[in-house]
Amino acid sequence: MKIKQVLNALERFAPLPLQEDYDNAGLQVGLTETEVSGVLLCLDVTEDVVGEAVSLGCNMIVSHHPLIFHRLASITDVNYVQRTVRKAIKNDIAIVSMHTNIDNASGGVNFKIAEKMDLHGVEFLGPVRTVEGVNGASGVVGMLEKPLSADDFIVMLKRVFDVQCVQANQLLRRKISRVALCGGAGSFMLDAAVKAGADAFVTGEMHYHEYFGHEQELQICVIGHYQSEQYTNELFRSIIEEDCPGVKCYLTKTNTNPIIYI
Repeated sequence: MKIKQVLNALERFAPLPLQEDYDNAGLQVGLTETEVSGVLLCLDVTEDVVGEAVSLGCNMIVSHHPLIFHRLASITDVNYVQRTVRKAIKNDIAIVSMHTNIDNASGGVNFKIAEKMDLHGVEFLGPVRTVEGVNGASGVVGMLEKPLSADDFIVMLKRVFDVQCVQANQLLRRKISRVALCGGAGSFMLDAAVKAGADAFVTGEMHYHEYFGHEQELQICVIGHYQSEQYTNELFRSIIEEDCPGVKCYLTKTNTNPIIYI
């Protein structure tokens, strides 16, 4: 099984044209004709993650966030991105990133988040477009099996996503049944959540002023960017194991979340 076959499987699930205009998903570093020895799955690629791949005998890394997001004018040692690129090349490791294309894809990151929350009847939130036979949109909305109070809903989020705290607006005084969500920096979907009649909106990060004006309209819950997307690795693994049987997949043990709570 060659690296390009794993890459093709990922891109069939989440075609690159589904990514947003600002994004840089796809092959980041390396060659694809090489036989794959193992795949390390991660959210972010750092020097430590490349070192982990080397120790596991993996010559391919699949990440959610692109290592190379902005144009590189040089490859030296001035920052972690350039150092990581150099380390990957020196160790003959290919790096592939599936970002907003797999966020948007049917069955993608947002559907995985909804699955972890045990939402039912999950459907797209926002305008839907079709690329290479795959439907995609920026968010999803679904129903809880049983309505929850705002307190209990937040407790559930803390348990499911293993978060120490949830940023929220004024607690809703009605039960929460219909939940909209967008992983990562998803505040741009807040208005769509309101229009969809959601009782709650869950995302990874929002700006201060975006919380205003929604008191008792819907429950805003911000759980952290890394935390909201942490199960993307499981999604990668299921795609590769289904389409590329026999390829060894490893979930990274390196926590790359740059934010700590004190």
